[in-house]
Amino acid sequence: MQDPELLAELEALRAQNSKLKRINAALIERVESSSSQRTESYAAFQHSVELAEQVRERTQALNDTMAELQASNRLLSDARARAEKAHHYLIDAIESVPDAFVLFDENKRIVLYNRRFAAFWQGTNVRITEGTSLGEVKRMALRAGLIVDTDAAADGHLLHQLRDQRWMQVSERPTREGGLVIMYTDITDLKQSEKARREKALEQKTRLLQRTVDSLSQGVAVVNDEGALEVWNGRFLELAGLAPIEAHRPFDEVMEDSELELFTPYSKSEQGAPMLTCEQHLGNGRVLEVRTHPMPTGGFVNTFTDITERDLYARALEESERWVRLITDHVPALIAYVGADLTYQFTNKVYEDWYGWARGEILGQSLHRVHSAEQYSRLEPYIARAFNGESVSFEFAEANLDGHQRYLLRSYVPNRDSDGEVVGIFVMIRDITERRRTSEALHQAYQHLEQRVRERTQELTEVNSQMRQEIRERAEAEARLREAKREAKREAEQANLSKTKLLAAVSHDLLQPLNAARLFTGALLEQQVPEGSASLVRQVSHSLEDVENLLGTLVDISKLDAGVIKPDINAFCLDSLLDNLANEYRQLAASEGLQLSFVPCGAVVRSDAQLLLRILRNFLTNAIRYTPAGRILLGCRRHAHGLRIEVWDTGMGIPEDKLQEIFQEFKRVNPSANTRDRGLGLGLAIVDKIARMLGHRIRVRSTEGQGSVFSVDVPFGRLQPTVVHDEPVTARIGERLPGSTIWVLDNDAAICAGMRTLLEGWGCNVITALSEEDLAAQVDNFHAQADLLIADYHLDNDVNGVDVVQRINARRSSPLPVLLITANYSNALKLQVRELGHVILHKPVKPMKLKTAMSHLLAVSG
Repeated sequence: MQDPELLAELEALRAQNSKLKRINAALIERVESSSSQRTESYAAFQHSVELAEQVRERTQALNDTMAELQASNRLLSDARARAEKAHHYLIDAIESVPDAFVLFDENKRIVLYNRRFAAFWQGTNVRITEGTSLGEVKRMALRAGLIVDTDAAADGHLLHQLRDQRWMQVSERPTREGGLVIMYTDITDLKQSEKARREKALEQKTRLLQRTVDSLSQGVAVVNDEGALEVWNGRFLELAGLAPIEAHRPFDEVMEDSELELFTPYSKSEQGAPMLTCEQHLGNGRVLEVRTHPMPTGGFVNTFTDITERDLYARALEESERWVRLITDHVPALIAYVGADLTYQFTNKVYEDWYGWARGEILGQSLHRVHSAEQYSRLEPYIARAFNGESVSFEFAEANLDGHQRYLLRSYVPNRDSDGEVVGIFVMIRDITERRRTSEALHQAYQHLEQRVRERTQELTEVNSQMRQEIRERAEAEARLREAKREAKREAEQANLSKTKLLAAVSHDLLQPLNAARLFTGALLEQQVPEGSASLVRQVSHSLEDVENLLGTLVDISKLDAGVIKPDINAFCLDSLLDNLANEYRQLAASEGLQLSFVPCGAVVRSDAQLLLRILRNFLTNAIRYTPAGRILLGCRRHAHGLRIEVWDTGMGIPEDKLQEIFQEFKRVNPSANTRDRGLGLGLAIVDKIARMLGHRIRVRSTEGQGSVFSVDVPFGRLQPTVVHDEPVTARIGERLPGSTIWVLDNDAAICAGMRTLLEGWGCNVITALSEEDLAAQVDNFHAQADLLIADYHLDNDVNGVDVVQRINARRSSPLPVLLITANYSNALKLQVRELGHVILHKPVKPMKLKTAMSHLLAVSG
């Protein structure tokens, strides 16, 4: 194809050349016909020669231009041929891929796909063509019933079950131009083998449970959610007086053959209150303590304990205590006994009447609770002397319940054990008000006359002194007030700093052994062990996950109180966040027999995406937990100032007087009525704290017995232009680990041992050290060959891992890639590590996440 500009220039040069030729011919003809004007003719001829030279030069330029145009046309044809050939190669490549493949452009519209992707839609009325958007593909898949189930894999990939019962793993990867590549991998065989392993593990757990309950000294009966007796031991049959029974019989029918009464989590007292413990007396004189424990998944566990001896002993103690009380209640003095923990263990009736307590209620109460703060501060020195082994007596003025001032003579006598240690004090108090008043009256009468003289003499002086004293006191009070304000501010700042440091230390100290246990269990799971041991290892791993989640919740509430968590506010689109959230919880709701509906929303809001996701997760978790049957709805409403994200449920509802109480820490509304409630009552407290931090408003509406609506108001936002980043270096997980040399620096010997066991199982050469000096001695002062450095952030003597790895890399000719492990979740540390080019992992470290991070660092450095 020829360039139009070159063609236009060529035509112009041809026209100019023709014009110059005509001028040249006319001039020559004019010179030849006029010999009388020789001088002018010569000049004209000379001019025509110059014009001819210009024509020649222009002609040469035109020829050169034509040659360049022809060369450009040849290059353009070659490029078009190569592009067509590359396109054919690309089509052949994606057709050779064993997975379904589809490529989207930067506008998320289909550019290419292979036959395996097109085969998904056979048998449906859906037509997939180039230009179809990603959103349209998802909607058509749902409408056509192509996807019947969705799950999430451990590595974060989505799993889809198709209508032909095949399972597909979805892998997404962005392109450099902002497009998207999606591949669908058939993992049906893997899912089936995983299901078989789970069924086998369940059988092993059942056998282990039976062996465990058989070894207990208590009677145990496990009842499933259908009310049938599923697991029991011989001790239960013995205590209940039952003959051997068949499995899966209704529990109430089994208990009809026993002398024991039926007791379940639904049993109530005579006052109608729920009961979880009761005592039952048998005809043979035995006394059994029966406890019932509801299970989160439905059903309950009953335990039966023979407490006959304990019951007889308790009765004897009660009879002895009755005689002691009968005697001391008639003594005209206040008598009590206080234990080493400063709580009342015995009081007589006179003591309880003096302080206005009902019979027996004062027992177990602390001295701080019974006495006012001022009163206790006056008693404290004498109490300390008594616990140091000294018998003390002193007079003490105190107001009775009527507000009348009385004088009491108190005596504290220490009680010692067989080793001579003071384990409590006996308290005896007598009213000496009348004797004290008589003595005071005599003393006052003696001094009355002298006092009157002094008063009249010094009256004017005292008034003047009082005025000066008042002025001084006011000035001192103002100074003390200013100093108190400054001191209070300093104390508050110091308390907040101390709390932050304590939180970091507690998080680190608690997560250290948990991190070591994670590493050891990960190493065991990587090895070939007997199936029975592997099952135990997996159970230990699951238990560690439960501990990690519980610890995470407690640490989160502490971090929010200490102000450690700082929000990262920016604008983002809600569609993907809500879509992923709905997909995640739809399967969880289905497992509980509930229907989760979701109304998509593509609004742009301004918030912290992770913290907002935390709020919505809590709303959905509570909706599923407190909805026995029905449906749940996730959707949005627009209003003048922003977006309201709402979660509706048809659950048990919340009483009107409890709507504010549910946002308090450790508060749950009637948890015994919900067998799925395993929380600590911190979820909505965390939601309230996060919402206050973000400046979002939380709303709740509820009708008891009908359901609830929880919502959060989020302001609208505006997206900034996106920046296209270079494609990151990736590697298959574990590909570069075998044979690589890894340095591990951690001040905990257990973690070093766990790291060595885990990494050597992956084929790595591992060198562990407890300090910087220890590592330097092992690796030739950091000059030895290595591929990766793994360091803990909190080291001994207030040394941090960031400073240590900088010193190590400063001594090397080429710096090592660094993986930093810490229990510090602060944004400041994350930003610092990111700026230094390192990678950070938080404790407890999961083995697969550790392997992924190491593979990425080795791929980048390699």
